[in-house]
Amino acid sequence: MLANKPYVVGLTGGIGCGKSEAAQYLKTLGAAHLDADDISRQLTQPGGEALPEIRRVFGEAAFNEDGSLDRCSLGKLVFGNEPARRALEGIIHPLVQREMLARMDEAGEAGASVVILDVPLLFETGMDALCDETWALYLDRDKQIDRVVVRDGLSREQAEARVDSQMPTEQRNARATHTVNTDQPIEKTRAVLEGLYRAAVKRAEQT
Repeated sequence: MLANKPYVVGLTGGIGCGKSEAAQYLKTLGAAHLDADDISRQLTQPGGEALPEIRRVFGEAAFNEDGSLDRCSLGKLVFGNEPARRALEGIIHPLVQREMLARMDEAGEAGASVVILDVPLLFETGMDALCDETWALYLDRDKQIDRVVVRDGLSREQAEARVDSQMPTEQRNARATHTVNTDQPIEKTRAVLEGLYRAAVKRAEQT
């Protein structure tokens, strides 16, 4: 391993599978945490680097009168519209990846031994190529839908559409180095995560 290059763990999982809670717990263990969703939001805030291209591709219908991004309208434009979704991802994902790489370098320079890349679309975007190993959190589909209904206030039909728009759990799990079933008491999930994290720290020390 190059000097100052941290050991990189990709953390992913379907909607409602507890990825945010897992990431926050890993931070308490000492992991550096890079959140793709946070970076994406920063890129699309007023003055954000992604806005000019979003405006060019989607027009003013995706923006509020004050020039800020209308996330609700943009979501309606791309949800269920595969070409539009891919166009939006083609704008945002390369910028997110570039920022992730820069922040990984910063974390390494700051002395981090393990960096968690928190990326919902880890495999879909190819960002797993940046990782030394990957962890996928998962739930039974019906329980996943139930969680999304409660968490986001959606109808069951809406929640099913959100779940089914993502990579199937079986496919994601097959590609991951490790899988974690979050349908268990939180203490048990945390124990599994801590074990994986401690093992990653050891591998970081050995490389």
